Amino acid sequence: MKYKDKTKEQLINESAELHKRIQELEAKKTKSEKTEEALKVSETRYRRLFETAQDGILLLDADTGQILDVNPFLLDMLGYSHKDFIGKKLWEIGPFSDIAESRLRFSELQAKGYVRYENLPLETRDGCLIHVEFVSNVYLVDKEKIIQCNVRDITSRKEAEEELVKAYDEMEVRVKERTEDLLKSNQQLLSEIAERTKAEESLREALKEVKQLKNQLREENLYLKEEFNLLNSHDDIVGNSEAIGTVLKQIEQVAGTESTVLIQGETGTGKELVANAIHGMSSRKDRLMIKVNCGALPPTLIESELFGREKGAFTGSLSKQIGRFELADTSTIFLDEIDSLPLELQAKLLRVLESGEFERLGSPRTVKVDVRIISATNCDLTVLVRKGKFREDLYYRLNVFQIKVPPLRERRDDILPLVWSFVQDFSKKMGKRIESIPNKEVETLQAYPWPGNVRELRNVTERAMIITAGPVLHLVVPSITQSGANPTETLEETEKRHIIEALKTTK
Repeated sequence: MKYKDKTKEQLINESAELHKRIQELEAKKTKSEKTEEALKVSETRYRRLFETAQDGILLLDADTGQILDVNPFLLDMLGYSHKDFIGKKLWEIGPFSDIAESRLRFSELQAKGYVRYENLPLETRDGCLIHVEFVSNVYLVDKEKIIQCNVRDITSRKEAEEELVKAYDEMEVRVKERTEDLLKSNQQLLSEIAERTKAEESLREALKEVKQLKNQLREENLYLKEEFNLLNSHDDIVGNSEAIGTVLKQIEQVAGTESTVLIQGETGTGKELVANAIHGMSSRKDRLMIKVNCGALPPTLIESELFGREKGAFTGSLSKQIGRFELADTSTIFLDEIDSLPLELQAKLLRVLESGEFERLGSPRTVKVDVRIISATNCDLTVLVRKGKFREDLYYRLNVFQIKVPPLRERRDDILPLVWSFVQDFSKKMGKRIESIPNKEVETLQAYPWPGNVRELRNVTERAMIITAGPVLHLVVPSITQSGANPTETLEETEKRHIIEALKTTK
């Protein structure tokens, strides 16, 4: 239809469509310009990344392998110029000529789209060998396949790994050498232990022979002294006789309990040592054992000593005093010569045994303590109970577990070990060295009845140590007829008699 034949309405419609088409073309132009601008920005950004990257980058034509671009970092790494790379194929460049293996590896890259070499040796232009990590990827740019190769220098890391492997190998060698040395030392130690064991066995055999010949050899006392040290399992209680062994067994039986213990024995038999051993093996051993000699305290002061007093409780009490039972709280109290305790105080002691409670003199306040009581006496308490001098109920409370310490005349085998223990003690104090005791004097010691028991034996040993000048200890023990000793003689009388005899002997 010709223009002149068109109606006005048709012309208006065509004009509107033409105007709309013009607007669409202008919009497409604007969008194209923006896209082009964005591409320029993106290209600029990529170019900056490409040129400033800290890895070497190669761009290749995926079809021909021709190098399209190379970044400055790779040029510095390999020592080549931009001109050396552009327009050439990868395998034509010196560093890559060997590893590219002609077109074989390139064909692998084209087929897989990805190739990676974790440790690739390359030679730079100046002949230096470096190690690189080589990663290649194929991707599309404007519908064209481009290969990007990233090359990272790992020479320092490779050298560090090699140094580490070298150090590890050296360490392995040193460990092996040290292990061999230790094995040799261990073998030598085992050999020395075997030799020492053999020597100890020989020594034991020799000592056994010495024991068998002790009546013929002057050194018998030296052996017995060593035997004493081996057989004595308690620090203070010396002896290996059957009688003292029974006492030691009873100590071990009762020490771990909280039971009250009554120790009976003659004066000088070592009742306090038994009390010390019980406390030392008990759960209360970390606290000090409190000791009270009831026979040595005046009757007027014994109550305040045991239970304490307040200031002004009686004439002369100018200050508050803590009693022995309070000091022994959570520990042990040892009441020696318990038979000397006055009857009026026996009731107070009975209360402490039953409830752990008492009052200080001059105070209405009740004090509660946790105390284990060990008592000792050289009397037969049952006789005192019959005579009304000792409370029967207190006796039964004290006599839960009774240990009888045998007199020295019932454990004569322990006399010589006891003498040697005293000699060791006095030797340190007096600076003397005693090597032996004549057999005849040992027999005299064992024949004497020892009314003063271990304490008397210690006094006799001390006197002998004072007057002995050489290495042989001479013990002067008076016979029963000479001494006038009798079984009823008190310890004080015995000590007095020995002192007088020593003064006469030494003039």
